[in-house]
Amino acid sequence: MNIFINLHSLLSFSQNLLRAASSASSKAAPAASGAPFRCTLFPGDGIGPEIAKAVQVIFQAAKVPVEWEHHTISTHAVTPGGDLISQEALDSVIRNKVGLKGPFATPIGKGHRSLNLTLRKALQLYANVRPCKSIPGYKTKYDDVDIVTIRENTEGEYTGIEHEVVPGVVENLKVITRAASARIAEFAFKYAHEVGRKKVTAGHKAAVMKLSDGLFLECCRDVAKKYPHIIYEEVNIDNAMLYMASNPARFDVMVMPNLYGDIASDLGAGLIGGLGLTPSGNIGETASVFEAVHGTAPDIAGQNKANPTALLLSGVMMLRHVGHHSTAAKIEDACLSTIREGKFRTGDLGGKASTTEFTEAICAKLR
Repeated sequence: MNIFINLHSLLSFSQNLLRAASSASSKAAPAASGAPFRCTLFPGDGIGPEIAKAVQVIFQAAKVPVEWEHHTISTHAVTPGGDLISQEALDSVIRNKVGLKGPFATPIGKGHRSLNLTLRKALQLYANVRPCKSIPGYKTKYDDVDIVTIRENTEGEYTGIEHEVVPGVVENLKVITRAASARIAEFAFKYAHEVGRKKVTAGHKAAVMKLSDGLFLECCRDVAKKYPHIIYEEVNIDNAMLYMASNPARFDVMVMPNLYGDIASDLGAGLIGGLGLTPSGNIGETASVFEAVHGTAPDIAGQNKANPTALLLSGVMMLRHVGHHSTAAKIEDACLSTIREGKFRTGDLGGKASTTEFTEAICAKLR
């Protein structure tokens, strides 16, 4: 019975994915360049509300013409197995076309499915984009990191299709489809082309998973032919992680299935100073959600110690997405120069500034 149910779920999942891919022609465009817009805000758990407030204060100082729609999502509000994210919240993102979210807490092991995965699947946010770029003046092991990881966000090992075959034996189904693989490959090459990147690297393990990762590579190769001016290479994911840790300058844009992209993007964040400095965007056909991917840090929640940089730079990504390029650049410059100068750094960056002091320092530059 469990096998039947999971295979039925797999069929439904694949059919929904194909329908989503075929609906690309109805993709909703972001707001006109520089126009006022509405954004769904999910403050999140732990330090989430504090850093979300900091971003709102900074956006106000920068005179960003945004109207916020607040929605609370929390595992504390539902019973296990219940609806983790309300239809009202989903409709808000679909209506506004953009969302900004802080970190969500999900109990590990059982009881609740990941809120992040639930949101991405519900909105078909198929591409995760995470720029990892060294911050001048903030010293790490490397000074020349400039990698963009692009991760397929809807399938792979994260489909959630798993069951216990017999006691002590659990099976997880890795799903790779041509529709999703071609879509993420097209996204990666188009992104590289539009922002002037020179190379796209596909991370894989096709020597072992010949059919699944083999299909992913097949789709990447097909798309690469349409972009002859962009260098294309394929690297085994284990070797790719070795190269990222030893010589990150080797990579430019990396595109990968879900699990590999999750690991690679976190490694990239570590190379520039951690998840607290790394923005992230989840792009879909009809809506996009930008997020801080670090944890909820419950040990410092409510103490005015949190670093809002990751959520703020995710907000900068969102501003560029909706056409506010000049304002995005001003906020980004104010944030990075504050970190570079070193006078107002939060504890995770080696300083003693509070969230409020760090936020005010950025606002002072914007004024």
